[in-house]
Amino acid sequence: MYGALDISTTGLVAQRAQIDTIAGNIANAQTTKRLDGVPGPFLRRVALLSEGSRDGGAGVHVQDVVEDRVRPTKKVYDPSHPQANADGIVEYPNVDPMVEMVNAMVAVRAYEANVTAMEATKSIIASSLRLLA
Repeated sequence: MYGALDISTTGLVAQRAQIDTIAGNIANAQTTKRLDGVPGPFLRRVALLSEGSRDGGAGVHVQDVVEDRVRPTKKVYDPSHPQANADGIVEYPNVDPMVEMVNAMVAVRAYEANVTAMEATKSIIASSLRLLA
């Protein structure tokens, strides 16, 4: 019975990581310089989920957070920008705020579903204990 709570807990942790990653993407949607010294703009990050918990049990966990190198960055002509190249082109992140907002809504709904599953499990446990008492 407690395994169901553990599974829902791993889902909550994974969805929180998803939401944190999405929030970072939205916050850096206009960042044209990377802090790690690599030339270019901020690249959208994606949390990769994997089945099973970190301790080998059932559930889900964040396997890794990786940069999205598939979606192209946006190039804008703005010679007055401090990050403009010799041709006056500024490279902006590959973050689409609308896509990020939809992903955030999905993650929030999944988080809420895990909370609902935990509440149902707690109710079942409480009913079982009342029957045993």
